[in-house]
Amino acid sequence: MQNKGFDTEGAQAMVKEKARVTVIGAGLAGSECALQLAKRGVSVDLYEMRPNQMTPAHKTGMFAEFVCSNSLKSTRPDSAAGLLKEELHRLGSIVLKCAEDTSVPAGGALAVDRDKFSAQVSASIEAEPLIHVIREEVTEIPAEGHVVIAAGPLCSEALFANIGSRVSGNLSFFDAAAPIVDAASLDYAKVFTQSRYDKDSDGDYLNCPMNKEEYDAFMDALLAADRVILHDFERSELFQACQPVEEVARTGHDALRFGALKPVGIVDPHTGKRPWAVVQLRAENRELTAYNLVGFQTNLTFSEQKRVFGMIPGLEQAEYFRYGVMHRNSFIDAPRSLDATFALKDDPRVHFAGQITGTEGYTEAIATGLYSAMQTYAQICGETLEDLPNTGALGSLIAYATSPDTKEYQPMHVNFGVVPPLENAKRMPKKDRYAAYVKRALDDLDVWLTRNKTKAGIEAGAVCP
Repeated sequence: MQNKGFDTEGAQAMVKEKARVTVIGAGLAGSECALQLAKRGVSVDLYEMRPNQMTPAHKTGMFAEFVCSNSLKSTRPDSAAGLLKEELHRLGSIVLKCAEDTSVPAGGALAVDRDKFSAQVSASIEAEPLIHVIREEVTEIPAEGHVVIAAGPLCSEALFANIGSRVSGNLSFFDAAAPIVDAASLDYAKVFTQSRYDKDSDGDYLNCPMNKEEYDAFMDALLAADRVILHDFERSELFQACQPVEEVARTGHDALRFGALKPVGIVDPHTGKRPWAVVQLRAENRELTAYNLVGFQTNLTFSEQKRVFGMIPGLEQAEYFRYGVMHRNSFIDAPRSLDATFALKDDPRVHFAGQITGTEGYTEAIATGLYSAMQTYAQICGETLEDLPNTGALGSLIAYATSPDTKEYQPMHVNFGVVPPLENAKRMPKKDRYAAYVKRALDDLDVWLTRNKTKAGIEAGAVCP
């Protein structure tokens, strides 16, 4: 590729000589960012404090480790989550491809074998000669050079304190993860395989059916169980997408039966009837040897998890590969602190990515890592990218997260509620409205790519002009 008189090899050399980017954190966002920059010929120092210093939720030192669910949400093309994945395909995401390469059955969602996924991302980074991995904690924002902070909501206390001294405010919430059980320890005389509305036996979920008496007894035990963090939570302190199951239960006796345990679309093959409630288990790996309890994020002590969850039919003798945990997550007040490029308003060489920005979700973390890589690359090349269209999943999320008009900022994932409304949208059936959102978003993204593809370095082997 020729760029204003420079051959590709010469221009790449100029990029390498001109800049070296420090990426802090090798989670989903940091891994995507580092790989994208290296793909563009930019050298990266990738800092990751694990395994030398662990967090309350991580279990390994591998890159892009999943710490909660193993699901990246819906793949439906007419959903906001599905739209985001298509946008990432068009923008050239590397980590999303790793997720698809290591996927496990999950109905209409993209779920991964978390160990195989992290191993593939780790191998990709370690094989990249332009990425220098440094296993150390970073305690303050580097004073020089281009920086991307992707330290996640479990950012080390020292670094988060230093970030806090540079931004207008920071926030926090409590998050929780669900337990994972050994498939060999389940009672398959009670557990059956089925997806919702699928009466055949080859569904993607295992189901533990409950009758009314079993559900009532389980709810009583759940509400009385001992917790790790002895705190009566306000709803504003709990992240909506990962509320502990016992906290949901406190909102009403039937809250779980109309939520995570809803039996709609399920038929128990043992009775031929719909259960009163059903606990679903989703595969953690392709070998189907481990399953997580869907919707069972929890703050219960380990012994209470074994006792109370052992009341669920089929889990009486369950062995746990990992018990559920709860921890505090921290993020910055992005609308007051960051500009539209996800850079500090008073220091544009410092970009942020991932959940530390308050953008919630695994796919969203990958997307913001890619976005920060594009913005950093353009900055290195002396270019300015147009804002991503706010009609798209990623563009609308960034617009929401960086708009000063966003008040009482809380973690936000992609959704059609933050995109500009369609004309006559209220008169459209929901399915047609969402399809129209998707078409408009992808049309606008294609126009953006036509004008910004070279400046963003999206072509393979792209270099600064």
